[in-house]
Amino acid sequence: MDTVALGNTGERVSQLALGAMLMGTRTGEADSFEILDRYLAAGGSFVDTADCYAWWPAPGDRGGESESLLGRWFAKRGRRDDVFLATKGSAWIADPEAVRAGRRSASDAYEGAGGDTLRRAVDGSLRRLGTDHIDLYYVHVDDRSTPIEETLQALDEVVRAGKVRHIGWSNVRTWRLERVRQIADRNGWPAPVALQQQHSYLRRRAGLTHSSIVDDEQLDYLRANPEVTLVAYSPILKGIYDDPEKRRGHDMMAAYEGPDADARLAVLTELAGELGVTPNQLVVAWLLHQTDPALVTLLGPRTVDQFAAALPALDVKLDESHLSRLDAASA
Repeated sequence: MDTVALGNTGERVSQLALGAMLMGTRTGEADSFEILDRYLAAGGSFVDTADCYAWWPAPGDRGGESESLLGRWFAKRGRRDDVFLATKGSAWIADPEAVRAGRRSASDAYEGAGGDTLRRAVDGSLRRLGTDHIDLYYVHVDDRSTPIEETLQALDEVVRAGKVRHIGWSNVRTWRLERVRQIADRNGWPAPVALQQQHSYLRRRAGLTHSSIVDDEQLDYLRANPEVTLVAYSPILKGIYDDPEKRRGHDMMAAYEGPDADARLAVLTELAGELGVTPNQLVVAWLLHQTDPALVTLLGPRTVDQFAAALPALDVKLDESHLSRLDAASA
């Protein structure tokens, strides 16, 4: 498995990262351990989770389950030093039942990125993960109600304490990310080295307002600022590329559907057939071939079979004609 540079940190991380969002809830312990074992056996090293994973799958789930499962896996396998570990704070929900019952929206229930909140959150994540440091710690959801200075000062403290090595930001607009970086630079605080956003082969539809999906401006910003590495989550949009019936009415399609998506899906499906791979695999392969900007593809399989189905993408070789054909597809 190839690696990419993480900003200008000197770290290199697996080009394909493993998302552990549903581990400990919808993905049981035995299957989670098998996926983790197989990922490392394939040469992977970059594992991603969050403190709020996953409060939503079923009544009784509260968040922290994924981190706790990873902590048990580290303890049993002794592989902590083989993993570049990322987790996140600011999107913890204290009362998930109220959100499930519709009394509050999730976005209104997030605990936010206040200084004391993040200090407590980092300690809670360390405890659940059973480790003394986090390699990459994200502000999970950009918090506009808290001064950026307060958030960054708290992150500076946990970095200086050795609890966190690098910081990142997720679900954030480009102008806000630039403001965060400027304030960090002005004060000598750690700046984000990773940006985790939703990114896939389909392009967001015209007119969409969405702070979590990469757009052309954000890609241009990342090309001009290679010290920030894109970590692309939901790369296969919950597997919609393989199944036209699944796409029809799927919530993941709402941000993409339209003539442009139809044109790109047609070319993708045609080329996948020619290459003897699935459209999902071809999307992952296309992302792995991106160099401008370079990025990490974050795959979050729910089952062992889903993980096994994605792995062949590592061996798909796309030449310039393939990439040009995919990139040119448009309405």
